Amino acid sequence: MGQKTHPFGFRLGITETHRSRWYAPKALYGELLIEDQKIRKLLDQRLNRTPPNAAVSDIHIERTREELKVIVKTARPGLVIGPKGAEVERMTETLQYMTGRKVSISIVEIKNPDMDAQLVAEGIAEQLTRRASFRRIVKMRAESCMQAGARGVKIQISGRLGGAEMSRRFDVRLGALPLSTLQANVQYGFAKAVASYGVLGVKVWLFKGLFEEGQQDEVAPDRSMRARGRR
Repeated sequence: MGQKTHPFGFRLGITETHRSRWYAPKALYGELLIEDQKIRKLLDQRLNRTPPNAAVSDIHIERTREELKVIVKTARPGLVIGPKGAEVERMTETLQYMTGRKVSISIVEIKNPDMDAQLVAEGIAEQLTRRASFRRIVKMRAESCMQAGARGVKIQISGRLGGAEMSRRFDVRLGALPLSTLQANVQYGFAKAVASYGVLGVKVWLFKGLFEEGQQDEVAPDRSMRARGRR
């Protein structure tokens, strides 16, 4: 049997930082953890599952005693901000009402969506729901990732492919993919495509290269919240 592990969890605390960055006493920990999950679910439903799709790949949450800071990584910052910042203000008010805390939302732009595993997975899932040819979609997206600068990519889809009676898997792999190397910057993305004949699962592994010594996380400028590279 293969012993598989999540690429992010495998590197967490070594070369990757936590997506929720806060400290709480034991009595409050469970409550804040559920609150984080509700925030992520609300924003995902509002920005990714409701047209127009804002292409949000990741949500980071930081807490202080006074403030709750939400950092949204998106390929379409204009849709998240809205006209004259109206959409951000609406989301801020909703989160303040939901959490009872002061909320601030920051937006980080993803300049190259083909280098983000989650956005690639979401894009493939969206095309699969439109009944496009799964072989052509997967091969085209894998090649576009390599052209965008990826060192290696693997895309795997599973389910009733093409509406077949029996479910199966199909995958395409290009370049190198050192999953066991802690120093390797491997991104993982997962998305579900809800088709008329069933649900298809899309998994994407993206190898961007090795972590450089002292590399900084773009959404964690604080030194105490940055993962350190291994020597």
